[in-house]
Amino acid sequence: METNKALTGKEQKAVLFRLLSYAKPHKKEIAVAFLLLFLATAADITGPVLVKIFIDDYLTAGDITARPVLWLAGGYLFLIVAKVTIQYFQIFSFNKIALAIIQQIRVDVFSKVHQLGMRYFDRTPAGAIVSRITNDTEAIKEMFVGVISAFISSGFFIIGTIIAMFILNVRLAFFCLLILPILYGLMSLYRKLSSRFYQDLRERLSQLNANLNESLQGMSIIQVFRQEKRLRAEFEEINEKHYMAGMRNIKVDGLLLRPAIDLVYTFALVLILSFFGITSMDSPIEIGVLYAFVNYIDRFFEPVNDVMQRLSIYQQAIVAGSRVFAVMDEEEEAPKPMQERDAHIKEGRIEFRDVSFSYDGKRDVLKHISFEAQAGETVALVGHTGSGKSSIINLLMRFYEFERGDILIDGVSIKEYPMKELRERMGLVLQDAFLFYGTVNDNVRLHSRDIGDKEIMEAAKFVQADSFIEKLPHRYEDLVVERGSTFSSGQRQLIGFARTIVRNPKILVLDEATANIDTETEEAIQAGLAKMRKGRTTIAIAHRLSTIQDAALILVLHQGEIVERGTHQELLAQKGLYYKMYLLQNGLGEEIAHEVS
Repeated sequence: METNKALTGKEQKAVLFRLLSYAKPHKKEIAVAFLLLFLATAADITGPVLVKIFIDDYLTAGDITARPVLWLAGGYLFLIVAKVTIQYFQIFSFNKIALAIIQQIRVDVFSKVHQLGMRYFDRTPAGAIVSRITNDTEAIKEMFVGVISAFISSGFFIIGTIIAMFILNVRLAFFCLLILPILYGLMSLYRKLSSRFYQDLRERLSQLNANLNESLQGMSIIQVFRQEKRLRAEFEEINEKHYMAGMRNIKVDGLLLRPAIDLVYTFALVLILSFFGITSMDSPIEIGVLYAFVNYIDRFFEPVNDVMQRLSIYQQAIVAGSRVFAVMDEEEEAPKPMQERDAHIKEGRIEFRDVSFSYDGKRDVLKHISFEAQAGETVALVGHTGSGKSSIINLLMRFYEFERGDILIDGVSIKEYPMKELRERMGLVLQDAFLFYGTVNDNVRLHSRDIGDKEIMEAAKFVQADSFIEKLPHRYEDLVVERGSTFSSGQRQLIGFARTIVRNPKILVLDEATANIDTETEEAIQAGLAKMRKGRTTIAIAHRLSTIQDAALILVLHQGEIVERGTHQELLAQKGLYYKMYLLQNGLGEEIAHEVS
């Protein structure tokens, strides 16, 4: 859930320290970068001292001696060249470290996403997750690249400048320190206001990504139902809110950053000039000291301005970091073994014992489900939409955790099996096979090193996918575009079958696997499905009752309950819900009306 709640100061510090913890593996590189930073700052601060010596000791005194003046000029030039050179390597070092840190953060959050349970994805838009992995981590990168080094550099420079001012004139330096509380107050006020505004801005950007992702995924539906105008209006509304959030940030930045600092700078300059003006009445002033003080005040406010400008980036990074860590701290993880045993699935016998389940904790979608599937048998699930068929599959595949009842395989609770064993011994074929970008080989093998090309070809032949694969320009090395959009739904499904059968699972789960396949293709693969089921326990959600007539057990579900069970012939003889569904699918609606009357 997105939230507009602003981060407290304590929460901001916690996020900052957590981000900085990613810098621990780079201690040596950071030490070198800080050394370079110190040297560059020292060179920059020393410059005005040389100019002050030249003005007071030589120019004002009228003693322009070539040798010492050349030494001063050469030293000043050397400092400038040294500062520029060192700054290059210092900036390069900080950027290299920052990129390595962000690389690790992205890997961590991406890995975490793959560990999250399906409940998290049910309630979180895909675009919002993408925004956190891409946009938010990019904002964090800017903090490591430009903020931390700038803050430390500015800190070195400000401290060095204050020390230099104390060396020149202690009394005036103390007067100049009066501006520090004012600057601290401005920074605190800015942090408080911008935290809330940037939180809102990041969330509006997340909503934009979510809306865009949904539009791209459903483009065909949008165009078919002429929803372009409505979707454009929704996008414009979200975009307008993003614009208004951005404008609030700009107003705060425009007021509390450069203008406010410039006002304080003017006050400090007036203070210095007034001090020298008053003291000049009693004794002559040193022009070099006046120049150095004005120069140092200018140089003092340069890093202050830089810090205030980058404070905006810092606030964005802290807010972005909190959003990234919210994903990494998400507790809704995929189910894990409660008491992992060294158990192995050998027979594939499945038993549901009085299983009840709810997605939201309020309404049960499954109520007291109990049945057995003996090893090698096929159990079919039928029922109207929302009856609970897919929920049974979701629990069997361990996509969701359940608390009431138990599911056993070979007499062992699935909660005790290692997840690796479940995934290797259970094969799932969904109604719409998802294909990844790559080759046909890649989509069947899924980069498993123990699956060879020969096994892929045998699996394709087994499910009769070889007939169309062999006709492709590059056969098994032919390129599959995003989601396999250049293949028909039947071809995608056949590749999905091959992907499952090549792993030789002991348990086969078919979620309306033939629903999207045309009649000709379906007839061609029915023989393949029959071979796939041999020796395997199969749980099949059936859309077409004609495909599961040979099932050992058919379960008829209605509103989350098993209302009928038996073989095809037994259920027809009962003349209940299954019987009515069968008549409807075979165009015998008049007989249903007659039965009801």
